[in-house]
Amino acid sequence: MTTSGHSADLDSIDHTVLITTDLDGAAARYEDLGFTLSPVSPHHLAERPGGPLLPTCTANRCASFGKSFIELLGIVDPAAPDPWGVHHLRRTYRGLLMTLGSRDVRATAERLRAAGLASTGIRALEREVATPDGPRTVRADSVRVDAAHTPEGALQATQHHTPEHVHQPRYLGHPNGATGLHSVLLVVPDDELDDHEERYARLLDADVWIEGPRRVLALRRGRVEIAPLSALGDLLPGHVPPAVPLLAAHTVAVRDLAAARTLVEGNGIPTRATPDGFYVPAEEACGVPLAFTRS
Repeated sequence: MTTSGHSADLDSIDHTVLITTDLDGAAARYEDLGFTLSPVSPHHLAERPGGPLLPTCTANRCASFGKSFIELLGIVDPAAPDPWGVHHLRRTYRGLLMTLGSRDVRATAERLRAAGLASTGIRALEREVATPDGPRTVRADSVRVDAAHTPEGALQATQHHTPEHVHQPRYLGHPNGATGLHSVLLVVPDDELDDHEERYARLLDADVWIEGPRRVLALRRGRVEIAPLSALGDLLPGHVPPAVPLLAAHTVAVRDLAAARTLVEGNGIPTRATPDGFYVPAEEACGVPLAFTRS
């Protein structure tokens, strides 16, 4: 099936999220995988734009690529306020969280409600980051799709107001040659494939392509791939997901696959071949398979 085309408001995979209670350990592993990470940045969140900002239990480190990034989201102070329910998200979902890039988060919120994918409403985020010109504040507004409509993992859309502070040039060069997030893989029960395809077509207002066993929704940057569980052995050989449906893996594009694989394996991390490149198993990549493909 296809829809009318790309949404005016959602146009990219902004970032993927891995929740961890060991931010230092996760960061060390991602550095061994060849990523340059931003320094630790604590979060302050508000329930609405312009509302009071609250300190939270989380901080992050990010692998940024200029237009997309991977976020290592650490629960660094378990007793601190948790206004976005990160503790619950960590207990509920055993795969990725995904944030879509919105050009207009208010339009996104309205469209999600109209499509029957009720959202939380718009929430504001700020975090201070160091820059060569001194401390600056990252500001963004987000809307989360209601959890009742996302059994596979938490989904939200974000509009960045200060992307230059997220994608600082000094953090964009990666030893593994990564250039951006290529895709996120949603694995579903075989008999639910059409239902999940239809839901994502409504969510993204994007065309659906059939590519082998995968249903692909390509955005201006990045793509969502939906695959039946029976095909997973071909796409990620040897991987057994802990549950389905699940946002089960993410893929980065790199300039040189062979060089990236040599770097990863040289750091003592095992890899496995895929039809499009290679991947690092979940147990070696902070709980979620990380795949590599050519830019």
